[in-house]
Amino acid sequence: MARRPGPRPDSPTLRVGPSDWLWQRYGSVTVPSPSSVTVDLNRPCTAYDALARVDRLTLGDGAVRFAVFGDGSRLWRSPAVRRGTAPVPVHVPLTGVRTMRLVVEPVGPQRPVGRLVLADWAGSRISCR
Repeated sequence: MARRPGPRPDSPTLRVGPSDWLWQRYGSVTVPSPSSVTVDLNRPCTAYDALARVDRLTLGDGAVRFAVFGDGSRLWRSPAVRRGTAPVPVHVPLTGVRTMRLVVEPVGPQRPVGRLVLADWAGSRISCR
């Protein structure tokens, strides 16, 4: 039987909590705020790159802050990001990191509509060896 192409067994894998969800498409990851997505790297990786932005489908004006953690330590944090503002470039060195966590948190008081903020890790790319 021919083997179908697919991800390598040592490719990074995503884990989300039981009440979390994410949407992956075209190399981007969209999550609600707040959220936390854990990525088991499964092999030596050197960097994570993306553009952090509030998704254009978001209603209201809620703001979020993006953060990247490596093995439990914060490696990068964005300023507050709102819908319609320019995406924030993300470049995080991952040498020696085994588990990465992508976190999105609301900023400031959240009105009911503010809870509907969708956050994009657009063009997500993990560079591995």
